[in-house]
Amino acid sequence: MRFALTSLLLLCSLCVQAETVKVLVQSSPLAGAQYYEADAAWNEMKPGDALTLVRETDNPHDANAVRVEWRGRKLGYLPRAENRAVAAEMDGGGRIEGRIAALLPHKNPWKRVRIEVFVVL
Repeated sequence: MRFALTSLLLLCSLCVQAETVKVLVQSSPLAGAQYYEADAAWNEMKPGDALTLVRETDNPHDANAVRVEWRGRKLGYLPRAENRAVAAEMDGGGRIEGRIAALLPHKNPWKRVRIEVFVVL
């Protein structure tokens, strides 16, 4: 999977004449939002806001854990079922960026915050 992702990114970088290329590699719900600061920050967050993704290699629950932060506040994590490729890219020194894709008022916390993850070339 990582080889395929890296090959795709290399191909995209050759096709585009730009200083920076961002490739969307993941669109996911925010995991664990109900346990952290997503609700407290809800009224301040906006779609398009930048997110900081932090690799937690020592996380006892998930070896591929990627923490999601907004303005220094921990919001939750990339979903465990979808974090392996992003974690591998981060572990290999790749530059990853995130942003809020959507904020939806919903009873189910898994459906409130949608995030997008990009590899930056």
